[in-house]
Amino acid sequence: MNYLDYILIISYLIAFLGIGFFFKENKNSGDYFLGGRSMSWLPLSLSTMATQLSAISFISAPAFVGLKEGGGMQWLTYEFGVPLAMAFLLVAVIPSLYKSGIVSVYEYLEKRFDASSRLLISFVFQISRSVATGVMVYTMALILQATIQVDFWISVLLIGVITLIYSFQGGMKAVIWGDVIQMIILFSGIIICLIYGISELGGFENFLTNVDRSRITAVDFNKWGFNNANGEDEFGFWPMVIGGFFLYASYYGTDQTQSQRLLSAKGMPTIKKLLLANGLFRFPLTLTYCIMGLVLGTLLMQDVDFQQLLESVYQTNISSLEGKKADLMVPVFIIKYLPNGIIGILIVAIMSAAMSSLSSTVNSLSAVTMEDFVKRFKPNLKSTQYVSYSRLLSIFWGIVCLFFAFFAGNIEGTVIEVINKISSVFYGPILAAFILAILTKKTHALGANIGIVLGVLFNIYLWLYVPQIFWFWWNALGCLVTIISALVISYTVKRNVNKGLEVIYYSGKKEIFILVGFFVLIVVFSVYLPFFLS
Repeated sequence: MNYLDYILIISYLIAFLGIGFFFKENKNSGDYFLGGRSMSWLPLSLSTMATQLSAISFISAPAFVGLKEGGGMQWLTYEFGVPLAMAFLLVAVIPSLYKSGIVSVYEYLEKRFDASSRLLISFVFQISRSVATGVMVYTMALILQATIQVDFWISVLLIGVITLIYSFQGGMKAVIWGDVIQMIILFSGIIICLIYGISELGGFENFLTNVDRSRITAVDFNKWGFNNANGEDEFGFWPMVIGGFFLYASYYGTDQTQSQRLLSAKGMPTIKKLLLANGLFRFPLTLTYCIMGLVLGTLLMQDVDFQQLLESVYQTNISSLEGKKADLMVPVFIIKYLPNGIIGILIVAIMSAAMSSLSSTVNSLSAVTMEDFVKRFKPNLKSTQYVSYSRLLSIFWGIVCLFFAFFAGNIEGTVIEVINKISSVFYGPILAAFILAILTKKTHALGANIGIVLGVLFNIYLWLYVPQIFWFWWNALGCLVTIISALVISYTVKRNVNKGLEVIYYSGKKEIFILVGFFVLIVVFSVYLPFFLS
């Protein structure tokens, strides 16, 4: 790196301070947490995808595809459930949530059941999301330290303080427009790495000649995920489609970091476009960074100097990066092969990955804490007080996330391994709670709460005692156990039923046909991917 790279990085950070200042006028909760419900589908879509295109997508996913043992293009199967989940949310879940006018998505559970359902799920969300975000910032800071020799604590503070300032000032509008810029930078970074990688390999034909053929198979219909004790029965078609459907329906529809964007839309026409864009654009984006991973992995196998530099960086930082050697592939490639100026842009892309996830988390945690807890004890807050409290909470949760980032070294080995499993323990039962609230009329609060607990306990049992079942299945199984248990209890134990808010269904067919058709298209494309790359 030289002065040009540092100028680009400093300019980027200053620009984001300006974003917060530009959107600093927030008069009430609708302004601060929902952007005044004035956002159009395009920035909301880009913001949603920027949150998804995080450290995992830019660094770990290409490393999995191109370098990690047992990896390859089967990463694409993560996307199979997305279009189907978007179709389900559009028809059955989001219209009712949006019509209710809520800020915290968990408020709907209280209106339909009681406060205990809302507070329990809200508390779980706050703890799990802050820990996961802290670990993500920790990992990004370690990679920046290893590759460009920026001290760990400086990286954490740069990412954290800049993000907190623009999130504190601008609220949801600053987060969304910041994400739009970060999305453009991230995708540009992927394209730059892809182009330079193919160039270093001597062209696309040379890449096809040398690529590891075992890594280009994406779909396996023979893996069912029920014999996975040794990790050899993962990424099969059926567990990834069925489990993925429940996972993404829960994530996009009931996770505050994502549902808050849906609630920020101008109206249902905007939400239709947003869900359609999420269902259609994620796969091409994922395919692009997976191809990038294949290209860089192929280059690594061909270039001894690349191998030696990666090994040298890893050995120098082995105390903090032990077990994460593959994750250095992308940042080491940036430092070795790209010219100055471009290096700065790509380092900015890495920082963008962390800042996008952190800003979304901070704003969502602040919204949930304010709506689910503070307003319960201070129901008569004036609008100006509400915004002031919200801003203070965004600082509080930012500090909490950075705290976990600074101390994640002691827990990272455990958290990194189990974070996806922890999410899947809860995603299914949480989705079931909203399905019961919206789609059933006779489920009461006792039945719902017991069902949620049983669904979570069932998933924990699978985790501890049935390792043969691939964790992607937990999303579906936990949801089904929760629904069945809640219905049985509600029909056998008579209690008063709170009908809650108006239930609305989307009756249009055009978007549903498009999403289901796109699902079929991406599956067929993935099956024949080895043919396309031959």
